[in-house]
Amino acid sequence: MSPPIEDELMQNRLLAQLRDDDRARLLPHFFKFDLKARDVLQKAGEDVQHTWFPCGSSLAAFSIWVDDDDHAVEVALIGSEGAVGGIVSNGHVPAYATALVRAPGKFLRIKTSALEQAKVDSIALRHWFSRYSDCLLAQIFQTAACNATHTISQRTAKWLLAAVARTKGNEIEMTQEQLAQLLGVGRTFVTRVVQNLRKEGLVSTRRGVFIVEDEGALRLRSCPCTAQIEDHFDTVLHGIYPVD
Repeated sequence: MSPPIEDELMQNRLLAQLRDDDRARLLPHFFKFDLKARDVLQKAGEDVQHTWFPCGSSLAAFSIWVDDDDHAVEVALIGSEGAVGGIVSNGHVPAYATALVRAPGKFLRIKTSALEQAKVDSIALRHWFSRYSDCLLAQIFQTAACNATHTISQRTAKWLLAAVARTKGNEIEMTQEQLAQLLGVGRTFVTRVVQNLRKEGLVSTRRGVFIVEDEGALRLRSCPCTAQIEDHFDTVLHGIYPVD
């Protein structure tokens, strides 16, 4: 790990739109990491000691273990529009969800205690992260409603759109098994859906990678959840959510 420079903070949309004095307040407390897919940012049940900010096209995801069979469901995808750890709870309490790196890349890490002190010192900073907390909870609420009401095909399109919006180009490093975890369904269901999307020319695949070939058509296939989350982010934190 090494200290970041201010240019690297600008690769996280949430940090890039801070006031100059608030970015300067946080900068000495950050360290940068190059992380791999599946690296663990926080474990469920452990105290939240750090807050992580994905930069550029790196992605993190929250996973919930729903039974004793090591079966996880991913409930939120976090890219450069957000942060992981100590945002809603203010940290230093057990994490309810495990957070993993979904797409490799640069992450900035700050001690949650340092972030909390900065929020005490700056009411603008406190309000800014409170607004992000609202957006993150909205995303999780929307996912719960989506899982209960929309088809696997619609939800597949939604997650692929959410991932590609946060990465450079149209490629997503993700296996079908990982996509099945995002959806909370068996891999066989995902395989059938992906086969149909390939036949229609909406996506193509190679080992461990999805390529979105027709984003407009994929958006039509998706449920309305993507647009609803984009609208909420735009209302609460204009310009933060990545929209192509």
